[in-house]
Amino acid sequence: MPEGDTIHKIARFLAPRLEGRTIRAVDMADPAAAKRCAGREVRAVRARGKHLYIALDNALALRSHLGMHGAWHFYAPGADWRKPRRQASLVVTTDTECFVCFNAKEVELVADPSVRRRVLDTRLGPDLVDDAVAPDELVRRARAMMDPQDLVGDVLLDQRVAAGIGNVYKSEVLFVERVSPFSRLGDLADRRLAACYATAADLLRRNLGGGRRVTRFERDGAGRLWVYRREGMPCLRCDGRIEAKRLGRHHRGTYWCPRCQPLQASDQAERNGA
Repeated sequence: MPEGDTIHKIARFLAPRLEGRTIRAVDMADPAAAKRCAGREVRAVRARGKHLYIALDNALALRSHLGMHGAWHFYAPGADWRKPRRQASLVVTTDTECFVCFNAKEVELVADPSVRRRVLDTRLGPDLVDDAVAPDELVRRARAMMDPQDLVGDVLLDQRVAAGIGNVYKSEVLFVERVSPFSRLGDLADRRLAACYATAADLLRRNLGGGRRVTRFERDGAGRLWVYRREGMPCLRCDGRIEAKRLGRHHRGTYWCPRCQPLQASDQAERNGA
């Protein structure tokens, strides 16, 4: 599942292979937009939250958002693809390689800078991978933008507050910080919400290298994730049983350990200054 670290890794992979190269052809749903990319030089490839931008030398940029199921592949020209061509949302071809974005949630060509680009950027909070922002500032943003009755998982997933956290990190961060997925924003103490954002930023940055995503760094062979997709299995911290349920406004799969993540009345007391 693509999350903020995934997009930054894709950008780091594509940048040395595309920057300074001439695009020979682009295939996308908008043929007029594709035509405006052919023959242009790639100036930069960069990630912003879960958005990937391929900036061209004519003040335009190809923007992609992978959503839940998107993925980037690269091939030699003429090589067989590992997915059906009908699933290709964007194809960028140079003289030596073919870069294919499959099953993207969104693909478009935007002027850079432009009103559209500014609108997209203002919808995103600070990027937890790239932006140096204090967790206390993210707490302030969350309280200003979100409803006190919102589940904390929905708060962490809201890209307007902070960009980069996806469904895997949501469950993993809540476990690491011992926060119940049933906690609501209005009941959670500032220090505990700040700790969630600090942990999320740390985990995202630690996963920018190669290999599979890791949130559990013990070298005991027991697993690389604490709770995600481990329903019914023993908790790797207390040996209780991991539970799972679809929670929040979008009914996203959530995994947690009831023993390690109980609802804490002390949060509400601390929020009220007790």
